[in-house]
Amino acid sequence: MLEPQRVVEPPAVVPAPRSGSWQPVAAAMFACGWGGNQFTPLLLMYRRLGGYSTLSVDAFLGAYVVGLIPGLLLAGPVSDRRGRRPVLVFGTVASVLASVVLSFGADGAWAIYTGRLITGFAVGIAMSVGSSWVKELSIGADSGLAARRAALCQTAGFALGAGVAGALAQWGPWPMVIPYIVHILLTVAIPVLLLRVPETRPASPATTAGSGQGLVRGLVDDLRVPAPARRRFRLVVLPMAPWVFGAAGLAYAVMPQLVESHLGRWGLAYATALTVLMLGTGAAVQPIAKRLQQAAGPDDARACVVAMCVMLLGSVMCAANAVVRSPWLAVAAAITLGAAYGIAVVSGLLEIQRMASQDDLAGLTGIYYTLAYAGFLLPAVLATLSHWLSYPVMLSGVALVALGCLALVIRGAGFGVTARAAAPTTERVQPDPGG
Repeated sequence: MLEPQRVVEPPAVVPAPRSGSWQPVAAAMFACGWGGNQFTPLLLMYRRLGGYSTLSVDAFLGAYVVGLIPGLLLAGPVSDRRGRRPVLVFGTVASVLASVVLSFGADGAWAIYTGRLITGFAVGIAMSVGSSWVKELSIGADSGLAARRAALCQTAGFALGAGVAGALAQWGPWPMVIPYIVHILLTVAIPVLLLRVPETRPASPATTAGSGQGLVRGLVDDLRVPAPARRRFRLVVLPMAPWVFGAAGLAYAVMPQLVESHLGRWGLAYATALTVLMLGTGAAVQPIAKRLQQAAGPDDARACVVAMCVMLLGSVMCAANAVVRSPWLAVAAAITLGAAYGIAVVSGLLEIQRMASQDDLAGLTGIYYTLAYAGFLLPAVLATLSHWLSYPVMLSGVALVALGCLALVIRGAGFGVTARAAAPTTERVQPDPGG
């Protein structure tokens, strides 16, 4: 049998991006984030007007996560091998399609589940591919600025999408339709703008002509954490990442339900305000993560430790509010969790960018966001367990889990990151043609 032939693929010639070329990509992330979170403040509306139970409404969030995971895990590696532009254009079009489907939500749960599934897939593409593309297009910017640009655009989309949709549903006509029409109008032109953005990861001829088996093997390779960083990943990123959107689930899915009896007809407006407040705080504090890193050095996980400390405080406040059911304590908890979210999402991206090489950046970014979005399943888990346990007991347990994760991050903060060097060429093993 012949030995496998090792082929070194020459790097594709990539023209230097223009200054500001990252902005259409950021706009796509903003629009997909808008579409992803416009549904969240409408949960109370679907309960009241649609007659859905708390478990069903939380399951709508779960459908979003089910669509999100393949978008996060597959889109990044595919874009590493096939190019950023076609994948993100597809994701932005999917975001528009999702809102079209959701606008039929009054006709039955099928439209909501389908629309949320497509929405999750679109957001997964935007977060994994968009974050990587913004970093590559941010000419002259350090990795901290590039990470903040990506996180800020996504967070701003989450916040404004929730705010506008909630306001339209509270005071506008056709509350189950108008919010989605606004998102469609906002997003429909962005795929055309993306066609003019320079490609930073053009597909090589060998990649384009490769076998399906080779492509699958390459995708799996792109999703592997580099060996020198695996201990750091397990002890720092893994215990912190689910709290990124776990915090969001607590702040604007669980808290409004706990205090709903005190809100009367203002429940939808309150849920909207809580969502915007939480995400707005998250956007405002994101520069702190970079400052913490600069003060501590590149191998210090101080920002992750701070994020988990604030997360613990927020979860304790949620547990306390499960007893007192105060709308004002819910506001304070949302602000605290928003601060934890903002520091955690940026510090986690910085950790991933230090671990990844150029060839697997999007894949590892997808893994990070998959872990982060796993936290969005927390409200559905709590709603399911509420048949047997009270919310004070469950949220106290959540706080204890946060304490354990903080202990892991503190332990892992002492281990440095040895980033895998990005090679200018990529070696791949071709299968033996003779079998």
